[in-house]
Amino acid sequence: MRWVGVLCLLFSGAALAKPWHGIEPGVARRDDVVLKFGLPTRTIKKEGKEILAYLQKQAIRGTVQAQFRVDLATKLVDRIDVFPAPLIGRQAIESTYGRACPEGAPPKEPCYQKKSSGPRTYFLYSALGLAIFFNEDGKTVQSFVFQPAKK
Repeated sequence: MRWVGVLCLLFSGAALAKPWHGIEPGVARRDDVVLKFGLPTRTIKKEGKEILAYLQKQAIRGTVQAQFRVDLATKLVDRIDVFPAPLIGRQAIESTYGRACPEGAPPKEPCYQKKSSGPRTYFLYSALGLAIFFNEDGKTVQSFVFQPAKK
């Protein structure tokens, strides 16, 4: 049951899994991130995007790293990548965000589609704007990716 407390720390304010610590992709601005978390450890600009990375001593509580990708044209956060510090398993994910989508029937609650990217699998919760990537073991979480939900 320890993981329940860990998930609460990691995702406080993220009942719908779209915002993370009050920063909602597609809504929050770059300045909101800096105001909330301070200056990032590292900033990278590439292909019209700026990535604000918080790691090492500046890692956000409950993470080893968090990255906020900002569209340089709009200054809006369009993606958040969170790398959790504690080990989080599949069971915790399913009980927090929902189980696999039913085959052939529209889902009544948030659910995921299991996908793969190279050797890793991930759960895609399209309605929540959330993708959860697993380590190569397929059992523990490597990262969470928050983006605007697809309608």
